[in-house]
Amino acid sequence: MTSGSASRDRFAEFVRTWTQIVEDALDGWLPEATREPELLHQAMRYSALSEGKRFRPLLVLASAEASGLAPDRALRAACAVEAIHTYSLIHDDLPSMDNAATRRGRPTLHVVFGEAIAILAGDALHALAFQWLAQMAEELDPSRVTRAVLEVAAAIGTEGMVGGQVLDLLAERGEFPLERVEEIHRRKTGSLIRACARLGPLLAGREDLLPSLSAYGEHLGLAFQIADDILDAPSEAELPKATYPRVFGIEGARREAQRELEAALVALEPLEDRGEVLRDLARWAVERAW
Repeated sequence: MTSGSASRDRFAEFVRTWTQIVEDALDGWLPEATREPELLHQAMRYSALSEGKRFRPLLVLASAEASGLAPDRALRAACAVEAIHTYSLIHDDLPSMDNAATRRGRPTLHVVFGEAIAILAGDALHALAFQWLAQMAEELDPSRVTRAVLEVAAAIGTEGMVGGQVLDLLAERGEFPLERVEEIHRRKTGSLIRACARLGPLLAGREDLLPSLSAYGEHLGLAFQIADDILDAPSEAELPKATYPRVFGIEGARREAQRELEAALVALEPLEDRGEVLRDLARWAVERAW
């Protein structure tokens, strides 16, 4: 293992460098705001280029590097999952869902562009994500790219992100036991994070790394959402939300997040030094709630 300070320095450099590369790629690959239909493209860029952690694309790139694939060769996959994440946030914010007025310190997309354009912008980002994934077959083994496409599609469908959103809505209506909050989080948030962790070995053809990175992604996905729950707890105190603080209290939720974080780190042990950036990424994503 590398020393603690060297690992932190490498991780900080990784985040700085690749966050900017992802930002530039998104800016370059998204349709220009002046291209017809201008209103739709302006809306897509408004949300996709807003300030964010870019955690999911960084996870894809770190997974690729740990699997022996140069991160730049996984850049379209990284941007694809960010486009999917952005589309999910746009739809989550709609009046028929969470009815949120702000996101990342700015008015939400439907507030600025109207509900219809917000829905269509989310739909367009969803489609564009799979276009970017498919384009990777021009440079990588098409069979590996096919597996990556299937992985992402499964992660965001009825067994994953979209299904989790439905369970979350049912819980708010009292039609789903609040005690099953873990299932909601594993689907709504955890499934895409698990897929991000698996994309590296899938694209690199490293089947031997799939068990470790699958377990890592599964535990990290749950820990990440618990951390979000903790950070959002003061604003959600009076809302009927299916969250870990609601079930366990703030301190209990922190213990659950720590337990899942530690399990994610244990899962990386077979990777030895190759897993350092992934370890630091997990700590960075979860310990922000401490």
